[in-house]
Amino acid sequence: MLVLSRHRDESIMIGDDVVITIVDIRGDKVRLGIEAPQDIPVHRQEVYEAIKRENQKAGQVQPGETRSLGNRRR
Repeated sequence: MLVLSRHRDESIMIGDDVVITIVDIRGDKVRLGIEAPQDIPVHRQEVYEAIKRENQKAGQVQPGETRSLGNRRR
């Protein structure tokens, strides 16, 4: 892991397209601004892990379990 020190309003570049800026520092919390192209998803780690779990569960659906989905009325 690379560890860098930055002050408020200073940035870090990741590749050519991602910029992380220190927006604010309050006590033990740091607020980050992240600029990235739209095709690069940016999530908090816990959200990313939840998405992965849901995708894995969706991939484990057995044949026939989705048969009734098209018959539901809205």
